[in-house]
Amino acid sequence: MPYNEQLIAYKTILIKEVLRFSRIWVQTILPPVITTVLYLLIFGNLIGSKIGMMDGHSYIDFIIPGLILMTVITNSYANAVSSFYSAKFQRHIEELLVSPMPNYIILLGFISGAVARGMIVAVAVTITCAFFTDMQFEHFFIILFSCFFTSALFATAGVINAIYAKTFDDISIIPVFVLTPLTYLGGIFYSIKMLPDFWQQISVFNPVLHMINLFRYGFLGVSDTNILYAFLFVVLVLIILLSWAMILLNKGIRIKT
Repeated sequence: MPYNEQLIAYKTILIKEVLRFSRIWVQTILPPVITTVLYLLIFGNLIGSKIGMMDGHSYIDFIIPGLILMTVITNSYANAVSSFYSAKFQRHIEELLVSPMPNYIILLGFISGAVARGMIVAVAVTITCAFFTDMQFEHFFIILFSCFFTSALFATAGVINAIYAKTFDDISIIPVFVLTPLTYLGGIFYSIKMLPDFWQQISVFNPVLHMINLFRYGFLGVSDTNILYAFLFVVLVLIILLSWAMILLNKGIRIKT
């Protein structure tokens, strides 16, 4: 398949994915904004005023990066898993797989659509947060990198979940029992320095902790973990997940019958 035709195919899938979530923006873009406002009102203003400073910053400034990245993670994952599973459930994913289009174009199309939703939600939530405090951007490119690659990572994970899923119930297991615990225990609302030594060592094994701290470092210049380690971790896991997803697509696992 010539390169220009591959590009057209990729753009077609991407446009379809963007239109899919933008047409129902009240259900896809607005809810994370409202949820963030509630978090900022309750945790940032009410509880934060009692807590005081956290790592040299006001509590509301400390939690904002984590809140933004949390919405990126959940929305990127949800978009990819729901879109790909719907394509599989309605059997039109098979039409893509039997077309001359390379499988990596199909994968990149679905992932790019989920990343687009994640980035748009990140911008919307960031603008919302700006009404509550003076936003700081210490390292803009680190913010951009961590947001984009974290979004791509969880979008890829969403595609993998959708490939393995047999029912609609299967696509809700990972968000409920894996993503939510890891996210809330990833240092959004607290610094792991507040934990006893034993729990600090346990927290280090939470991958979301490193992503949130990398993102927070971009905003505030502070982190509970090694920034270089977090950088390499995100890239490595993304490569592993992309390879895994490509193997599943090439073999047609739970897709081809």
